[in-house]
Amino acid sequence: MKLPTDVRALLRRRFDNRHRDWFAAPDAGEEWPLTIPLGVPTEQAARGRLDAALAWVRAWQSWQGTGMLQWTERQWRTLGTQRMPELLRLAGPREVAAWLDEADRWDRACRREAAMVRRWPVLTGRLSRSFDVLADYPDADFERLVATLAWLERHPDSGLYLRQLPIPGLDTKWIEARKSVLAELLCRVTGRAGIDGDFHALCGLRRAPLRLRMRVLDPTLRDRVGGLGDLTVPIEELARLGLAPRHVVIVENLQTGLAFGDLPGTVVFMALGYGVDVLASVPWISKADCFYWGDIDTHGFAILSHLRARLPDVRSVFMDEPTLLAHRTLWSSEASQHAAQELPHLRPAEHTLYRALKDHVPGPAVRLEQERIAWDFVWPTLVDLFATPHAPLRGN
Repeated sequence: MKLPTDVRALLRRRFDNRHRDWFAAPDAGEEWPLTIPLGVPTEQAARGRLDAALAWVRAWQSWQGTGMLQWTERQWRTLGTQRMPELLRLAGPREVAAWLDEADRWDRACRREAAMVRRWPVLTGRLSRSFDVLADYPDADFERLVATLAWLERHPDSGLYLRQLPIPGLDTKWIEARKSVLAELLCRVTGRAGIDGDFHALCGLRRAPLRLRMRVLDPTLRDRVGGLGDLTVPIEELARLGLAPRHVVIVENLQTGLAFGDLPGTVVFMALGYGVDVLASVPWISKADCFYWGDIDTHGFAILSHLRARLPDVRSVFMDEPTLLAHRTLWSSEASQHAAQELPHLRPAEHTLYRALKDHVPGPAVRLEQERIAWDFVWPTLVDLFATPHAPLRGN
């Protein structure tokens, strides 16, 4: 015996799973009308749960929702003639939405879809993936979305920066947060390919130059860049510097890189996150001995694997089990671990430690941030390493 609350729960699951398909083809014949049997009990079952059966009938007698409720009569030997709710029929997806108090969302999405299809007929039946955008964007955001889409369609190769787009109310934060929505709609409107996920190339926009922060730790190398020791440089200009250091150290966090003192023949890059692979495009970096030092956590190892895909000879430093265990009192926890079970470019000891972290062997989601490792241990090790190139290294 399905009560109205049971039907609502069933429709919630159905709507969540199917509403995009319904939106793409709201009149699909195989779906509608949607018929939901309400579970008319047998006489024996009704007698065994008489109070529940009476409450079930009363609930449907007082129901005033959307759809057509079909009743039936049963001639029972001991209980006489009983009129009971048998089926609920819903004519289309809007009636399902109404059951869930989402009729306004459905109507808004339909109105906006119709407006976009009038402007771009190629979008007919192709906006189901954008249902939440159409249903939930405030009017100002939706109008800005359409205006931006129209402008990008008319100016496929503007060569402007994002901030230069002459669209009322548009700002960089707004468009940055909606890149994926704009890219998907623009591909459909124009028929262009996604250009390997490059939003700027897809939209014909100029990308702000990628800038890398580098510290030059050798006085002789600093002389080659006008005595500067801390530079933030576009990557194209960095490639032209031709510094040719013997050692390149890449650290995950900014403060670690700032803590470095002078080291012979060495430069340090910092705070690149998963963008570390861009360093492989700088010829003099790929010719140096490269070292990566990240947090001992799953993301630190994921970044290392990502980097080693482009710089296969890079060595990790201070990312080993002895270092982790020696700093047990300084552990924290990762808010969210990296999803991959395996990382293809880790070396055996690194992979063993990564799997231990994933499996919570040291403890729940253990993390040792690189800044927490004792500097009076780190710095002498680094000095010895770069003063004597073949010195033992704490890492891999």
